[in-house]
Amino acid sequence: MPAQIYVGNLTYSMTEDSLRELFEPFGEVTSTKIIKDRLTDRSRGFGFVEMENKDEAETAIQKIDGTEVEGRNMKVNLARPRRE
Repeated sequence: MPAQIYVGNLTYSMTEDSLRELFEPFGEVTSTKIIKDRLTDRSRGFGFVEMENKDEAETAIQKIDGTEVEGRNMKVNLARPRRE
């Protein structure tokens, strides 16, 4: 069952490809999405990574959460379902 991961405190220069590269050492990444402002098309500083395997996702979260990437400490956890 795939796992959705929330990734926060991203640098504005982070791309979906570099986000994928960050998570790939821990397992298969099925998708990455950086959330952008609709008006400016600028990153809002967070995004989501979907990994195929929940155990691999948990490992990635443990290893990446709190680590520094481009001068910012990443905030990584399992994504909560979106509220309506």
